[in-house]
Amino acid sequence: MSKSIKPQTLIFSKGYDPHLSEGAAFPPVFRTSTFLFKNAQEGKRAFEIAYGLSPKKEGEIPALIYTRVNNPNVEMVEDRVVAWDGMESAALFASGMGAIASTCLTFLRPGDTLLFSDPVYGGTEALFRHVLPQFQIKTVPFAAGATKAEIEKLASDQRNVRVVYMESPANPTIVLNDLQAGREVADALSTPERKVLLMVDNTFMGPIFSQPKKFGADVVLYSATKFIGGHSDLVAGVAMGSQQLIDQVKVTRTLLGSNSDPETAWLILRSLGTLQIRMEKQQENARKIVDLLREHPKVERVAYPGLPEMGERQVELFRKQSTGPGSLISFCVKGGEAEAFRVLDAVREFKLAVSLGGVETLIEHPGTMTHSDMTKDEQARAGITENMIRISVGLEDVDDLVEDLRKALDLV
Repeated sequence: MSKSIKPQTLIFSKGYDPHLSEGAAFPPVFRTSTFLFKNAQEGKRAFEIAYGLSPKKEGEIPALIYTRVNNPNVEMVEDRVVAWDGMESAALFASGMGAIASTCLTFLRPGDTLLFSDPVYGGTEALFRHVLPQFQIKTVPFAAGATKAEIEKLASDQRNVRVVYMESPANPTIVLNDLQAGREVADALSTPERKVLLMVDNTFMGPIFSQPKKFGADVVLYSATKFIGGHSDLVAGVAMGSQQLIDQVKVTRTLLGSNSDPETAWLILRSLGTLQIRMEKQQENARKIVDLLREHPKVERVAYPGLPEMGERQVELFRKQSTGPGSLISFCVKGGEAEAFRVLDAVREFKLAVSLGGVETLIEHPGTMTHSDMTKDEQARAGITENMIRISVGLEDVDDLVEDLRKALDLV
């Protein structure tokens, strides 16, 4: 297939031959748990690859074994979802945390160190601060938006750094991380025997507005629950990277049992066709809500990629790394938790719930909800305040959303 074909076209056909499925125009759901081998040698070779006993040869397509290992629906998603990011390979997981945890456990060993931008998604935060250290893996945070020099200074005091992990924009502060700086620090820490990996959680911007591979990311991670699924009706995760790295991740996925199921994969296939147009429309709606927030007297500050108030360096990073600001907004009302709760309880068209990237507009309070696992000191260092509210803008009529939020803010 020609490389000139755009992702929005590619995702309708890649990885599926209708004539192998009775001519079905759209892939059926393959609910089967186990698959038949043509002969014993095919079965032997399939297990060699699945358990990492022998690397996959170039162009080799392993036989299907068992849905914990591989499944046609899962493989179709993996073939298609890389279209925007330009990655070689992908692994689909049962959740975003399944993708993050399985990928980290693939490459980290006792005695290793992971450097991570702070803040990150609450589940990632708990994994890094509380779980990995139990396996003698040291995890060291650095402030989101840190410069190369600041990350280098922190790294100089650490031993056996194996992974530099960035979430960009940071959840929930919407601060962009310098991906190129992360790559340069990782390269400086690498040795001929062991490369330091740069992992990037690209969930907030999604593949439409940001492609971390261009800045040297080895692994790009997504909660596919969010924009990729896009309808708040599934839970899934994705890890993308080179064939060589993702093949290793898939071995871990097989052993941990964190593969996705065929029904979820089928729903993602349904959603990929509208991913780009959904995200572009959500961004259009978000811009209008940002305009309201910036002018409303009860709003202290607004965090949204590219805004001048984010600071000169953040604007520079936005222009360099992104093609659009996306549809996640954080803002601080004047006051504290009580005033923030007043807004949350007053809105009617905004749904009070965690998660993001769905077709409906969601609103939540990071300090007491998504990031409540952090201590008050950790929240303060990360810039998460009592008066902060996070919005994921959906596809409702934006005029209704603006009017609803205006009325709620007027009550503060």
